[in-house]
Amino acid sequence: QVQLVESGGGLVQAGGSLRLSCVASGRSFNGLGWYRQAPAKQRVLVASISVAGNSNYADSVKGRFTISRNNAKDTVYLQMDSLKPEDTATYYCNAYVADMGSRYDWWGQGTQVTVSS
Repeated sequence: QVQLVESGGGLVQAGGSLRLSCVASGRSFNGLGWYRQAPAKQRVLVASISVAGNSNYADSVKGRFTISRNNAKDTVYLQMDSLKPEDTATYYCNAYVADMGSRYDWWGQGTQVTVSS
């Protein structure tokens, strides 16, 4: 059974830092990543990283956020620095498998990040 367990959200002042962690268990994945969803907005990609370590970031977080993974621990991290109030959202861990042209996604329960001005 696949499980994604997130931790590390919280309340921080603008300019501060937070580190999110997600343990992904139950099978191996091609990619791991983080999405976020603000109230009344769609869920959007923040950052993703492949099993080979290739990473991808949303333009809005480039230079401020860093995604990394520890394959031995089945864990993906999101280091968030220079946080802004607009980063406030629920952050969801994502894991996916790509197979034969199809993609299969699993999601964590979400962790709240609130950045005060």
